[in-house]
Amino acid sequence: MNRVRTRFAPSPTGRMHVGNLRTALYEYLVAKHAGGDFLLRIEDTDQERFVPEALDIIYRTMKETGLQHDEGPDIGGPVGPYVQSERMASGIYLEYAKQLIEKGEAYYCFCDKERLESLRQVIDGKEVMIYDKHCLHLPKEEIEANLAAGKPYVIRQNIPREGTTTFHDEVYGDITVDNAELDDQILIKSDGYPTYNFANVIDDHLMGITHVIRGNEYLSSTPKYNRLYEAFGWEVPIYIHCPLITNEEHQKLSKRSGHSSYEDLIEQGFVSEAVVNFIALLGWSAESGKEIFTLDELIREFDYTRINKSPAVFDMVKLRWMNSEYLKAMDFDRFYEMAEPYIRKVVTKDYDLKKIAALVKTRIEVFPDIAGHIDFFEELPDYDVSMYTHKKMKTTSESSLQVLTDLLPRLEAAEDYSVAGIEALLKAYIEEKGIKNGQGLWPIRTAVSGKQMTPGGAYEIMEILGKEESIRRVKIGIEKLQAALQTEA
Repeated sequence: MNRVRTRFAPSPTGRMHVGNLRTALYEYLVAKHAGGDFLLRIEDTDQERFVPEALDIIYRTMKETGLQHDEGPDIGGPVGPYVQSERMASGIYLEYAKQLIEKGEAYYCFCDKERLESLRQVIDGKEVMIYDKHCLHLPKEEIEANLAAGKPYVIRQNIPREGTTTFHDEVYGDITVDNAELDDQILIKSDGYPTYNFANVIDDHLMGITHVIRGNEYLSSTPKYNRLYEAFGWEVPIYIHCPLITNEEHQKLSKRSGHSSYEDLIEQGFVSEAVVNFIALLGWSAESGKEIFTLDELIREFDYTRINKSPAVFDMVKLRWMNSEYLKAMDFDRFYEMAEPYIRKVVTKDYDLKKIAALVKTRIEVFPDIAGHIDFFEELPDYDVSMYTHKKMKTTSESSLQVLTDLLPRLEAAEDYSVAGIEALLKAYIEEKGIKNGQGLWPIRTAVSGKQMTPGGAYEIMEILGKEESIRRVKIGIEKLQAALQTEA
């Protein structure tokens, strides 16, 4: 078999949709698993939707996700140019369209907008326009006269109304479509640009693409692709159509979901490696059942025959879990570099931010979660004294007040406010009083944090707060408990 060559061919129209990134990832994995080539081609023939800054998004996303292409606009290659608008300058698309006209597989169409509108009809509740081949049999003289007069035209594919077209897909098997359902699609638009479908076929052939991976929304277009390949006498590539990606309500993933693009997810605090790992599993699973993969591991294990037919659900709960696993395993220096901006949004005081980061590293799922874990460092919340009562710890307001009152002078006299120093002080007190750890630690942790759940224990929190702030908060706890008990009395 020929060397495997795949291509990612995005249109620069905006942010990188999750479905497009999955296509890029699968194209990359299919090529690299087989030791082949992965190409990047920019399809910018839709000038109305072209967004210049979207090119930067494509390059940045590919770089951040590790999907390094072997050939492309930025690095060149033997079958360039790799931008369709640049390829168009050579006239290749029009040249190939004229070859199809000579073969009877395409024809000039001079119908104006008004006539085309008159062909609209409602089928199964949907308004569609099926072209009636009006211009197919125009006399040669009339065609030449129209062209000479500069009359606007498009070039349409000539698809027979009778019979069927069959193609094979690696995921969905053999699919047969009635030709009557296939419209004579436009190949060259009135502005001279090729349509997406036509340029796609020409470029894939000229670039030696062996495997075409795309979403299953293109299944209906594939018979038209195949008829073009057959009309030229070219080898048809291997088709791999991927299942639809839906939200948790099983609706198509849309921009309204707030997480439909790669950039959305990064902005929401997910890390690139987790996003890639998660997207790989949207429609594919490893034979081993494993779920956490590095990109290199995905290359080794990826087998496109294990792509599913059924829609893939974008499960945000699972993505958050997966992201947390990556954060836990992440090198601390890198974690801190990424976490620091989120910490600084909450903590403005002169605390050791690295120690705060160490506390939350294994407790968050995404970076924005940090705020809810560490906000008490910036300011002690106005908490309710009921938090001092804990059945499991066997603490009450009275017992907590006793602990804080006993510990205050010891904390004031202490000179070592390291974790080890505070731990030694508190454990000595617990042992001296013959109480359980929870009975001694719960009141002090509540006093210095004002929260039921904290990312670290009393030792770590007090070390970060320092002696002065820790004592201030203990005194506040004592005052709160005294006031509450007096009210009850």
